Amino acid sequence: MTQHRLLSAEARRAQAADQRGQPLSHILIDDGAVAASDMLRALAKAQRFDQPVSHIVAAESLATPDQVLSAQARSYGALALRRDVTPPDAALDGLLAPDFCLRHGMLPWIRLGDTLVLATARPAEFPALLPRLPSDIGPVMMALATEADIHAEIAARHGAAMAVEAAHRVAPDESCRDLNQSSPQRQAAAILAGAAFIALLIWQPTALFAGALLLALGSLILSQGLKLAALLAVPRRTAVGQADLPEVLPTVTILVPLFDEKEIAATLVRRLSRLTYPKALLEVVLVLEAEDAMTRATLARTTLPPWMRCVFVPPGEVTTKPRALNYALRFTRGEIVGIYDAEDAPAPDQIERMVAAFAQAAPDVGCLQGILDYYNPRANWLSRCFTIEYASWFRVMLPGLARMGFAVPLGGTSVFLKRAVLDQVGGWDAHNVTEDADLGLRLARYGYRTELFASVTREEANNRLWPWIKQRSRWLKGYGITWWVHTRRPVRLWRALGPKRFLGVQLLFLCTLVQFALAPVLWSFWMILLGLPHPLDGHLTPEAVFWLTGVFLSAEGISILLGIAALARSPHAGLMGWVPTLFAYFPLGTLALYKALWETLRSPFYWDKTMHGRSAPDGPGADLPTDSSL
Repeated sequence: MTQHRLLSAEARRAQAADQRGQPLSHILIDDGAVAASDMLRALAKAQRFDQPVSHIVAAESLATPDQVLSAQARSYGALALRRDVTPPDAALDGLLAPDFCLRHGMLPWIRLGDTLVLATARPAEFPALLPRLPSDIGPVMMALATEADIHAEIAARHGAAMAVEAAHRVAPDESCRDLNQSSPQRQAAAILAGAAFIALLIWQPTALFAGALLLALGSLILSQGLKLAALLAVPRRTAVGQADLPEVLPTVTILVPLFDEKEIAATLVRRLSRLTYPKALLEVVLVLEAEDAMTRATLARTTLPPWMRCVFVPPGEVTTKPRALNYALRFTRGEIVGIYDAEDAPAPDQIERMVAAFAQAAPDVGCLQGILDYYNPRANWLSRCFTIEYASWFRVMLPGLARMGFAVPLGGTSVFLKRAVLDQVGGWDAHNVTEDADLGLRLARYGYRTELFASVTREEANNRLWPWIKQRSRWLKGYGITWWVHTRRPVRLWRALGPKRFLGVQLLFLCTLVQFALAPVLWSFWMILLGLPHPLDGHLTPEAVFWLTGVFLSAEGISILLGIAALARSPHAGLMGWVPTLFAYFPLGTLALYKALWETLRSPFYWDKTMHGRSAPDGPGADLPTDSSL
């Protein structure tokens, strides 16, 4: 009865101000909510972007959501419903599937007699949706509600179930979620392998060391060969011109997962506000864990622009970035979905460049990867080396791999995917701690290619020793898990990727892991130079030592060449003098790998969080990429 009285009161107010049929623009101007000059510009943008003027007005902060809702209700002669005033009737929950409601911005709200009051945030689309409603739903009356209220109600009703689905979205045979489920076969294989290792260590230590040396040398030669091939294949650097945008611009969703952030929120809003893509076609969604009190409190003190909002992920069996992304994706509308991290500072025109690149790309390009760089490269030696490594990876290795036709493991940020492709491959594996690399391989398995595009995002270099090792151990653990997931059925992977890309996966993932794991075997040859006894004394001829020395020097030379070539393609040419010091940087990866192996055995899905906001940009404007950053 109370709801009937509230609805009747709302209806009387709508009738008292009988403006049915009047354009929304006129009503907002008459209300004094929007100036006539601003409305003219909003109408021009609505026509140009093929968006309702209500959406333009809200995105441009010309009027509040309540003002727009009230004006829409009067224009359509419909009820304006607010969740806190007239709560939706939970008994109507089963009439329409939650995904249908999210996709079309509507919700069964209440019944008035036999008539269903169906609230919508997109009244212009309402008539076209009527034929798609269930035939037994009965007579329907349109009402207006904000999309925020519709989302909030669906999350309250179905959030827990959606969180479970988010954790299991990827098909079981393509996910690592069974990694911690030890079958009798796995236990037997592990016991046999351990017993064989111990037996060799006791009875044939020299043979064991020699075998490890051959494996380490093989991985080193293959890895350095892949680096050299990528360097030779990388496209020549060309001048970067203005983005050539398509006539019809797509809507773009940016997902920004946040967790335990207390320093970065205001800076993040400022950096993303620099984006020049039309705000009416852009939605930035900050993805928070519902139990993350620290980040919620931080954002409560931060004013968000109307094109930026929060989605809160209910608790679940794992607390990972990919699970949060899977959950939040259902509450978005973009045709293209991008990912940024909390500390990211993208180039202002990055979205335009990405849209232009997709428009010009072949149909099988399902993903575009931006170039990642650092805004604090001169903080200390670790940040300098990290910057050289990132330049080598994003400016040489990944473009070279893509040019050679190999599968490209994605970076965790500045990744943009066609939404239809993302849905087809199953989203992100919620249990994989390097969901980006895993998604890159899954895209390749489904027949899609990843290309890099000319735009830079700068972020914070992790330049403290133990946090660096923790971050790198997560990356290496994820690389190992990703390799295992995709190679545990090698024949299927071979058929999906073909021989060349199958080989590329082994070279990139397996050789990297073996190289870090067995690096101490190669370091042992320093003992010879120091005049100390070596495990292979008596087996190494002068000729063998000569060839081993040649292999080591060649590998070091390729690494130096790669670093110099990468820096030459970046704005960090001043760091070239630091490239030779990488020989002391990469051994830290071995420590990280041993930590990763231990975690894989004990907590394979544990996400070792990297804290942001600990190192400021090197100077004013260091976090503002421009064309000169390319």
